[in-house]
Amino acid sequence: MTEQMPELAYYYPAPYWLPSETDKLKNLLLFFDGIAILLPRYMTGRERAADPFLADPLREMGLLRILEPETFVDQTVTEALITTLTDLITSGAFDGLERQNAAYQELSHSRLGSYGDPALSKMILEELIHRRLARPSEDGVSVPMHPVVRTTILVLLAQLARNAGHRAGMDLHPATTHSRAIRDLLSVLSLPASPSAGHLVALDLETVGVDLAAVPLDDVLDFREHHGQAYRAYARNVREQVSQLGLLEPEEREVALRDRSKEIRDIADDLRSTARRRWPNPAGLFALSAAGAGWIAEHGHDPIGAVLALAAAGWALASTATRQPVNAYSYVFAARRELTV
Repeated sequence: MTEQMPELAYYYPAPYWLPSETDKLKNLLLFFDGIAILLPRYMTGRERAADPFLADPLREMGLLRILEPETFVDQTVTEALITTLTDLITSGAFDGLERQNAAYQELSHSRLGSYGDPALSKMILEELIHRRLARPSEDGVSVPMHPVVRTTILVLLAQLARNAGHRAGMDLHPATTHSRAIRDLLSVLSLPASPSAGHLVALDLETVGVDLAAVPLDDVLDFREHHGQAYRAYARNVREQVSQLGLLEPEEREVALRDRSKEIRDIADDLRSTARRRWPNPAGLFALSAAGAGWIAEHGHDPIGAVLALAAAGWALASTATRQPVNAYSYVFAARRELTV
């Protein structure tokens, strides 16, 4: 019997959480088997600096996986990432970006695949610098990059991490506290070169539990032991909605979305009631949802869909196919201070 891979929330777009976000991560432990972050080696320990009272216990209990892009962004991921970026560049996706006043932001060389395939990574970086979408490195470990291009890379990495995780024995699911990251994902999927634009699905942020900021970690884990299966089933339900709804025609999708939104709300009500029986006076509520698209990848016409299909099925196998179902998604989670239900 094959051992089931742990379902981990792949936290992004930042390589580690900010101090203001640490309390929200405890809630994720109800919906997933743990949390994974993609942290370059030169940033080692920064997750602990953000909150040692959360990071240390999570690591000790095996609930925090630190993925190093020096090894995780391997040749397969690098090839997929650079292939998509090249297609986006040549299709003119970044031609209209403002360069002069843009606030360029650092991206580690390792997340651009400098260890997975140094030649490919160097090639795309030189092209980005030539087009004034990146600037030469100032510290030797990262590169200043146009914020839109940087965001695109991080969004693509979050999707490519899903298959890379499978190869490493992990079932990774992109998850973020930032609604802007969700907008960025939808923006990338809406690029003119991708037919995914007509299949976008953004489920409403559904209040599904109570905010566990003030609850001790041991208490959270005890509650998860008894009720985690129901929470994880809810997370899978939400994820599957995005994929299945995206494959429908727009008219069918609207009807199905109304019906399934009610189903999700009913399940969320049950979970919230369960949590409030345990913690009757919470500091606030917790919401979880997902956004993305499910569509048929058209090789040669859809760089994002094609490369996700290639990464998922294997380069040799997928290159022989012309149309494949593919999906891209991300969870978004947030604490809500209002207590109305």
